Amino acid sequence: MTGIDAHHGELGAFLRARRMELSPAQVGLPYSAGRRRRVEGLRREEVALLASISPDYYTRLEQGRRQASEPVLEILARVLRLDDGERAYLFELSGRDAARPRRRTAQKVQPQLRRLLDDLSTTPAVVLGRRTDILAWNPVAAALFTDFARIPDKKRNFVRLVFCEPAIRALYPDWDRVARTSLAQLRMEAARDPKDPRLTELVGELSLQDPDFRRWWGAHHVAVQGPGTKVLNHPTVGRLTLDWSFLTITGDPDQQLITLTAEPGSPSHDRLRLLASEAERAVGHPVAGTA
Repeated sequence: MTGIDAHHGELGAFLRARRMELSPAQVGLPYSAGRRRRVEGLRREEVALLASISPDYYTRLEQGRRQASEPVLEILARVLRLDDGERAYLFELSGRDAARPRRRTAQKVQPQLRRLLDDLSTTPAVVLGRRTDILAWNPVAAALFTDFARIPDKKRNFVRLVFCEPAIRALYPDWDRVARTSLAQLRMEAARDPKDPRLTELVGELSLQDPDFRRWWGAHHVAVQGPGTKVLNHPTVGRLTLDWSFLTITGDPDQQLITLTAEPGSPSHDRLRLLASEAERAVGHPVAGTA
């Protein structure tokens, strides 16, 4: 399958998943409660009607046999009530960038970034690459999450750890939400490079190992990365409420520095500093780990 074919196939699956989540009442279509519908959600004909396109045109889109124009994509985004992340994903899947092969060279953390990780001695920080691969981390991040160094390079992936590492599962009292969000961000990555063999391998592996991953991946939900707040139940220092931020690396836009901080003066801030002290004592001095 070519990159364009892969994009079109995913586009069709995404459109089907989104229309199945909408009811006629939600989009203002008449619906008789006494009549039983054969399918859940909207029919293809109803989406075509709302988008002012022919049913045949829309059917071809879902079947991957037609490429949509930008105006049609905009209309479908409104009809299907897509949020900003889903709209961006829809345009990624339109196939406009599929003909340009993406670089799959091994990612290396810049020396300047390693020094920055060293300096963030009281702030958990990790560098994520493509597919949420964990490229580098500092000691307090290892103390917060897990000892990344004990995990083989090819298994050192954040989404995999969320689903497969019991210690990390136990950190999150709202594990379902964290797992769904990380998976949705991974699906956005898949839209950018659908032929990435390592990503295909990762999705296949997790689909076989975890029924939740398999079910949620099939739902075709997407999300863009952005700042937020995480609550963690750490086995040593207790409950932490941390704000996380993303910083994209200029020299390699596929790398992101993620930091977690606590409100100054809060119990979480004090507990985080305690964790940082313990991490520094454990290694002797704050040195960042790398993949």
